[in-house]
Amino acid sequence: MGLLDYFKKDKKSAAAAKAPVTKPIAKIVEPKKTEAKKGGLVSAKKKNTKDAFKVLLKPMVTEKATATGTYLFAVKYDTNKQEIKKAIEALYGVKPVKVNVINYGAKKVRWGRTAGNQKAWKKAIVYLKPGEKIEIFEGA
Repeated sequence: MGLLDYFKKDKKSAAAAKAPVTKPIAKIVEPKKTEAKKGGLVSAKKKNTKDAFKVLLKPMVTEKATATGTYLFAVKYDTNKQEIKKAIEALYGVKPVKVNVINYGAKKVRWGRTAGNQKAWKKAIVYLKPGEKIEIFEGA
């Protein structure tokens, strides 16, 4: 009779099916917001750095850039100025005043009989407010 018992309805299981199942709801706790102090900078929380590392390929250190107080980055060729600004804010916690970009086209190269091209790339020149720094360039 095992097969027929399968189709029987228990009073207990019917009552359990009607009763709603309640689970305790966990409280959602928002992180504390830090306010900027007067006369100093508060380190910004790094967010969305995964996408920022895809935009900024590497920092470039040159004499001219360090003398003028600008910062240079090699960036992906298909990025724009707004994406570069957001990536710098996310990684370094400073807001750029202005970003200029320079496109470098692909150069033709040869390996014996085989001809090819180097990749095209883009250089970003980042200007910050006076007194702001990106710490990676100072060796800290």
